[in-house]
Amino acid sequence: MNKRIFLLALIVPFFFACKTRKYSKNNKAIEKAANKANPNIPSYTTLNYIETFKSVAIEEMNAYGIPASITLAQGIIESGSGNSSLAKYANNHFGIKCTSEWKGKAYYKDDDKSNDCFRVYKDARESYKDHSEFLKRKRYSFLFELDKNDYKNWAYGLKQAGYATNPRYPAMLISTIEKYELHQYDQSESEKEKLKREDKIFSEINANIPQEKKKFTPVATPPSKQVITTPTDTSAIVKPTVIGSVIPAAPAEKVYTVQKGDTLYNLSKRFNISIEDIKTLNNLTEEGIKIGQKLVLVK
Repeated sequence: MNKRIFLLALIVPFFFACKTRKYSKNNKAIEKAANKANPNIPSYTTLNYIETFKSVAIEEMNAYGIPASITLAQGIIESGSGNSSLAKYANNHFGIKCTSEWKGKAYYKDDDKSNDCFRVYKDARESYKDHSEFLKRKRYSFLFELDKNDYKNWAYGLKQAGYATNPRYPAMLISTIEKYELHQYDQSESEKEKLKREDKIFSEINANIPQEKKKFTPVATPPSKQVITTPTDTSAIVKPTVIGSVIPAAPAEKVYTVQKGDTLYNLSKRFNISIEDIKTLNNLTEEGIKIGQKLVLVK
């Protein structure tokens, strides 16, 4: 027994040393490729980081409703204003890790675990776009109901949804936004524009839900370097779940309970009733509806 324990004590450190050398070799290859592609990798001040990436943050805001100020503040905090090794060599500005659907290269750094696997992007712009995709999940869905210039509630909502464990994360975001006046890049939207955006985003979130567990589970090695097996047992397949969906018990079903992701616009389309009729039937004086609210949707 003592011999076994002794052998185990020798093998385990050797195993981890081999893995560490493997990851170090991988990182050096990534760094060499990055330096070759861009021999003069820039060092940013926070101000020129903002100047460089504000346009892509605004594009993502207009596409999805994530305030540009929030995206920029997260980039500043997560990447050290673009100066972290992860940002410089992997173009990863938001610390997004390798997951089961990631087919790209990997860069290894100690984070929650030793040698955590992080995504490598071809450029920073791709990282910003992937950040938006990362947020289009059920756990963050309520944030897309906020106005796209409501950076304070976005900051608190990200923490509430579990984006960061640091209890000061909302204060850090808000402080960064106000220090550098990042809210100047946020834009308001009309109620019609907001309803249209929400309908698009929630359709995408709903479609994404069945694959979420697989897509967002961190892996030690990116799938590009491992064999992926597809389950054939249909019992293992997750059935699609639609936010705010309802299957009426009978055609006479008239009352609907508002759920996360619902808007008057998508309810009007789903139940083939105009927004004005919904407002009239339910004595609504404004466009907003709340989770748990009972609505009559049949005339």
